[in-house]
Amino acid sequence: MQQNKTKAVGFALACIVLWAFIPVVSKTGQQSLDNYQFLFWSSLLSFLVLLGITLISKKGHWFTKYNFGQIAKNLGLGFLGAYLYYLLLYFAYAHARGLEVLVLQYTWPLFIVLLSIPVLREKLTKMTILSSLLGFTGVLIVLTKGNFTHVYLGNLTTDGLVLLGSLSFGLFSVLTKKVKLEYYTDTTLFFASATLFSLISMLIFSRFSWPSYSTLLPLFVNGAFINGLSYVFWLKALRYAKASFVAPLVFITPVLAAVLITIFFHEIFLPIYVLGICLVISAGLLSQKNT
Repeated sequence: MQQNKTKAVGFALACIVLWAFIPVVSKTGQQSLDNYQFLFWSSLLSFLVLLGITLISKKGHWFTKYNFGQIAKNLGLGFLGAYLYYLLLYFAYAHARGLEVLVLQYTWPLFIVLLSIPVLREKLTKMTILSSLLGFTGVLIVLTKGNFTHVYLGNLTTDGLVLLGSLSFGLFSVLTKKVKLEYYTDTTLFFASATLFSLISMLIFSRFSWPSYSTLLPLFVNGAFINGLSYVFWLKALRYAKASFVAPLVFITPVLAAVLITIFFHEIFLPIYVLGICLVISAGLLSQKNT
């Protein structure tokens, strides 16, 4: 694989900015929808937007070049990374403390580093281990506001589901490096799978419901950009560099998300956040030194 770390960092940073808006968009978008309904409408919008971009950019002919096995693999990857991850994540946010879920959610970059060893035969270096630990420590400091007693893992079932979701996204990210298909058709198939499975889960565990007018903008932003185009950027980042190089950069996301929360919801930005941000930036810089 020909590496281009500059491009990998650029695409990863685009993902980081988009994913940082997840708490804001999720909070405003679920005012009239439950987690199953929100997942379905977001997945459907992602699918439609990506399909439109694929056709406009004249990439649609790629669909005819894929054999049954390639399509099946992409639908399976979509189940892991575009459906199961968000299904378990949204469920956890509805049944457990948000702080607890956020801390466990951002174990998926660590899963990427660990899974890249047996699956991709990437070498685990001391720099990779150190950058991952620094990044997760920075996330933990920001999310707990420096008081680690605020994280109480009392709901083991829900906590286990969050970890399972993080594992599924980590496995998705690692396995996508083995699928060398066109980016837009790739992600369109991911969200075709997510739309199908989210429809099934919504009909089983909830009911069909049209989104209200107030949730249309958050749904569109979430579906088109945060859960749509971000996957294209993520695939490109993973293909331009090693998974273990890209993964620690993701720890910037929750730190940036904390800043956005203070802006949109007028929460106080605490001095302890500075330490967390410094640790996360250090993790990103160390990951770039890892060859």
